[in-house]
Amino acid sequence: MAPPDPSGRLYFRQLLAGRDVAAEDPLAAQMVNFVYLIGDRETGEAVAVDPAYRVRDVLDLLEADGMRLTGVLATHHHPDHVGGSMMGHRIEGVREVLEHQGVRVHVHRDERPWVQRMTGASDSDLAAHDSGDTIEVGDIAITVLHTPGHTPGSQCFLVENLLVSGDTLFLEGCGRTDLPGGDADALYDSLQKLATLPDDVIVFPGHRYSVPSSATLGAVKETNFVYRPKTKEQWLAMFGTV
Repeated sequence: MAPPDPSGRLYFRQLLAGRDVAAEDPLAAQMVNFVYLIGDRETGEAVAVDPAYRVRDVLDLLEADGMRLTGVLATHHHPDHVGGSMMGHRIEGVREVLEHQGVRVHVHRDERPWVQRMTGASDSDLAAHDSGDTIEVGDIAITVLHTPGHTPGSQCFLVENLLVSGDTLFLEGCGRTDLPGGDADALYDSLQKLATLPDDVIVFPGHRYSVPSSATLGAVKETNFVYRPKTKEQWLAMFGTV
């Protein structure tokens, strides 16, 4: 598995909450979220995927790399990904990004009302997408893949051979479906959709729930137990209350 070329035009960074950002936040360390930075080194433009916990850290890292934030991509609306209230804690996220910088927040169309309720973002703050849409960051193209199941508007982002999979697919396991908006039937279909991508695509998940932080899709399909059921009926019998 080859990591992104640090000398290439594509700028890509995987940041671990509780270590690379929000290093002194015990909740961030417990939740082990990943934040991703994707951009065009030649133009200096970049987007942040699921910036949460300490927005200033994310912006400072971008600045240190000679990049500037031009947008936010949200995999889904849960507060550990976009900010908001969770378990009595207030988590920084989209709201704080917008206070620092007026950028667009790219969400799936079905997730728009959920993100608004969680973050207080206005209609003009959000850019609503459908599956297959392309988001341009400089000359870097990011493809939106709608993968409902964990939430109605969960989406993954494919850039070159890198897949930011949010909470749809982890290296070990997948997102829960027993939270509001969860749908085990839809998640099965979404996982099968991702399985059709080339095996050399590198999966970058929304949480570090495994020792490695990324792996090829081929390896994930071989080792991840969520791909063991061969039919939807088997899947629902095993994971209908995930």
